[in-house]
Amino acid sequence: MAATRRPGLTRRQRENRAGLAYLSPTLIVVLVVVVLPVLWTVMLAFQRIRLINLRRAGVFGQYTLANVELVLTSPGFWSSLWITIVYTVGATLGSIAIGLVAALALRGRFPGRTFVRASVLLPYVAPVVAVTFVWEILLSPQFGLANNWGTRFLGWDRPIAFLSQRQHEVSLLGWHFDIPLALLTVIAFEAWRYFPFAFLFLLARLQAVPAELEEAARVDGAAPTQIFRHILLPQLGPVIALLTVLRFIMTFNKFDDVYLLTGGGAGTEVVSVRVFNFLTARFDIGAASAQALILALGLVVLLVIYLRYLAPRVEGEDR
Repeated sequence: MAATRRPGLTRRQRENRAGLAYLSPTLIVVLVVVVLPVLWTVMLAFQRIRLINLRRAGVFGQYTLANVELVLTSPGFWSSLWITIVYTVGATLGSIAIGLVAALALRGRFPGRTFVRASVLLPYVAPVVAVTFVWEILLSPQFGLANNWGTRFLGWDRPIAFLSQRQHEVSLLGWHFDIPLALLTVIAFEAWRYFPFAFLFLLARLQAVPAELEEAARVDGAAPTQIFRHILLPQLGPVIALLTVLRFIMTFNKFDDVYLLTGGGAGTEVVSVRVFNFLTARFDIGAASAQALILALGLVVLLVIYLRYLAPRVEGEDR
């Protein structure tokens, strides 16, 4: 009796198997680095786990909503969330605005353009420890250059502690009001450090704008502001929308910049710093995980809004 021979694989089956073989290392890395830590964080967020009883944490532990209740009712949570929103919105808009100005200024041809464009990227590529140390030295009330120039040329009565002073009184046209000095300083640092990120996106889009459009507008007598408003800005709209979402997500999760500059003090305790403090000062792993989960849910809501309302509009404009 002749043995039955198994039919060979078709070409499509061989291609599918080859594709799975090529993708499997990436899938394994994503599973280990992303999926499993997320699931572990969710599991810890609903268990009363502290550092002393971390070994008892497991899939079949006692789940409870006590951590979420503790986080939502703890003193300072809502103020920390408000500080995070102000910090994120201010830094996002500031970085995009500075990046737009830099892109408009450096889009033309001039001697040394390549060197200047490369120099603009320095705040973004420099190590965060180095740039925060430079800012701390410049803003130091004892020997900082900013206070030195302020007292010598701007008429300041005394040095200003930019990174450790929560409120500062400002007089403008006879009005006296307080500003959150440390928070504004951290926002300014974040906008300065990450404006090259926006600069790269905006400059690439500006260079793709046909030169004939601007030349025709100049021939018709349009002013530079009119050219920017009616020609360049509509072209930049989809890129600005994408940059807003990306920078908002990145800044909302930002920890190292704020912690290195102020340690979360003087009214700059964003939610990420608060999670770190829950983890290191109180050793409350469950509450820290619950707070991180709430932070992630807020970003998921933002991403859903973008995909639902802004992404289809941007895709339609690109077509």
